Amino acid sequence: MTVAREAAKSFQDLIVWQKAHEFVLEVYRLTENFPQREIYGLSHQMRRAAVSIPANIAEGFRKRGPADKTRFMNIAEGSIEECRYYLILAHDLGYGETETLRHLLGEVSRLLNAYIKAILTPGS
Repeated sequence: MTVAREAAKSFQDLIVWQKAHEFVLEVYRLTENFPQREIYGLSHQMRRAAVSIPANIAEGFRKRGPADKTRFMNIAEGSIEECRYYLILAHDLGYGETETLRHLLGEVSRLLNAYIKAILTPGS
């Protein structure tokens, strides 16, 4: 049984955006504890990639056609993979525990894949 949902009026209504925003906040918290020498290195790169995820979801939300929408969602997917690597690197460098963030990022990835599928499915 499928439950009918009201269409999102704003990108902020999208669960995928909400989870991606939560991920960004957690990345900022994690990188606050990175060594000072990383302020313009890994910390900056990780924050930039994390912010790109919900920013591209937001930008794509208002695009009119499926091709335009999915282009921005695809950019967000690329940023997810970039973040996935940065979390591995931060862990391997001993900059903090990243397991919780990796799980949250996996959730964002699954939600984004479902959202893209819904965009590409006629009548959704």
